[in-house]
Amino acid sequence: MQEEQLREALNAHWRASAAGDLDAEHAIYADDAICDYPQSGERILGRSNLQALRGHHPDKPSGFDVRRIQGEGNLWVTEYEITYNGRAFWTVSIMEFHDGKVVHETQYFSDPFEAPSWRKQWVQQTT
Repeated sequence: MQEEQLREALNAHWRASAAGDLDAEHAIYADDAICDYPQSGERILGRSNLQALRGHHPDKPSGFDVRRIQGEGNLWVTEYEITYNGRAFWTVSIMEFHDGKVVHETQYFSDPFEAPSWRKQWVQQTT
């Protein structure tokens, strides 16, 4: 699959994820895909388990903003912000493709934090 096609598949995936369309969201995954959540120590085996897990999430996102998608070949990274119950989480998704389908995804979730004042002279605030 060409990189342009992979990028479009990723865009469709994230649009479906933001819209809560579980079938379209999970069309990108191979049947035997693996998804890792390193921060909680969880591994989800198979597209059907991943879709079931996400379908049973008690909250639906109230905000979803893809900041950037970067990759080449079979390795793609998406950085996005997702909001649940008014609380924003920065998320990084690393996807490995084989034959046009995601075979392995690792997702990292991070809470925003207040910037310390000691480094103020060297930084620019983005939010």
